[in-house]
Amino acid sequence: MNFSRLTLILLAGCLASPAHGAWRALAQLAGSGAEVSAAAFDLDANRMLDGLQADTRLTPASLTKVVTAAAALEKWPPDMVFHTRLLGDGEIVAGELRGDLLLVGAGDPSLDDQSFWSLAAQLRGAGITHVRGRLVVVPAPFGAVGCETRDRCEAVQHSDRSYNAPLGAVGVDYGNWCVQVRPGAPGTVAALQGCAVQQLPIGLEGSIRTVGSAGRQTFWIERVTDARGDHLRVGGDIPAGPPQQVYRSMSDPARGAGLLLKEMLREFAVPVQGEVLVRTDAPPAAAQALAVVEGLSLAEQLARMMRYSNNYIADVLTLDLAADRSGAAPAQLSDAAAVVADFLAALEVPASARAPLLSGSGLTPENRLSANDLVRVLAHAYRDTRRFPAYYAGFNVPRDAPFGFLRDGSEAWLDRVAVKTGSMEVPHSVLGVAGYLRKRDGGWIAFAALVNGGARPQVPLREALQAARSDVDDLLARY
Repeated sequence: MNFSRLTLILLAGCLASPAHGAWRALAQLAGSGAEVSAAAFDLDANRMLDGLQADTRLTPASLTKVVTAAAALEKWPPDMVFHTRLLGDGEIVAGELRGDLLLVGAGDPSLDDQSFWSLAAQLRGAGITHVRGRLVVVPAPFGAVGCETRDRCEAVQHSDRSYNAPLGAVGVDYGNWCVQVRPGAPGTVAALQGCAVQQLPIGLEGSIRTVGSAGRQTFWIERVTDARGDHLRVGGDIPAGPPQQVYRSMSDPARGAGLLLKEMLREFAVPVQGEVLVRTDAPPAAAQALAVVEGLSLAEQLARMMRYSNNYIADVLTLDLAADRSGAAPAQLSDAAAVVADFLAALEVPASARAPLLSGSGLTPENRLSANDLVRVLAHAYRDTRRFPAYYAGFNVPRDAPFGFLRDGSEAWLDRVAVKTGSMEVPHSVLGVAGYLRKRDGGWIAFAALVNGGARPQVPLREALQAARSDVDDLLARY
């Protein structure tokens, strides 16, 4: 840890101090039946400024990522990268690999089609022109994990969206099929192909009709899975104009990645004769390295995870952390999330009840964090001078945020705050904000505010955000 034990004790005492005034708008929400937890801590003076039910643990939704990012940076440096490899298990004779080609993962959440094209080019550059055996996907350091959230469980059989892919240690484009829809002349059928390949390696049913450029867009794409594996169903109309890209989650990211790579190799004139197979046992010791690709650095992955609230990155990194700590593949995400909960518990002096965390993303509504939990993590990250810049880079400054709902507010809110948000609607409403505030004298304040539906099960997200922003504006005015 980067705090001395004395500093941690002082911080714990400050966080446990009685609530001051302020948080007036959130207090009014609490009076209307919402559950609220809020805290603000002066990082320069090491003292609590304002608290409102600051120790009450509520559902944090994506504010869980505030803890996950700090835990990842506690384990690995910001420039750490994952390496995904192609190995040859067999003799190479006159450009032919007489055996299996192995795609060996490393738990890299950032694998994309460009990474796969790099692997294909390197393989061809190594003189391989044909693979007689199979393409074997080895999803290290963990294999498939059971689905534990409703959307990911439903996505095993069907998906009409891009953010609910099952988790995998090898998963291209966050575990998605990328489809390019290219309109033709009005009245003709639009062309459908992969974003990175000319021919999708899965079945396609239906067609999309091109209409005039002023026509209404009604096209739809869904992925269904049955005994034949993944296939796409499409229909509707697309206006004439530029092509559009659509992402749909894979039912099995490891197998889907293998199918996509096999098609890329075919188009790169390196055909693989055998089938795609997913195998979790270690590669043979005699297998020779043929190609390797580096993923994004940890700092870049965390920036994407935080800035765009990418659940896939968060939960794959959680599984990576657990596998690294135990040396064994975690069977469930809820088991793996213990590594994030343990990181948080280690910051609490004296120790309190361990926060229940079942995912690193916050998709699980059973997660519980308090404002004090979050402020404690923010303070810890701030004191780590080596890694704080990488951590802070993931928070959104509202004026430059990618989401419009943050780009509304006072000049001070837009420019002097760096924030992460979290929201959820089922089984009750959740809105949370947490981050850093720059004081007018250049100092720093860490703050967190959570609003859950309680006796009033659904608090409109706009109303909850407005209350939190109003109280942060009060802090900005005072400091």
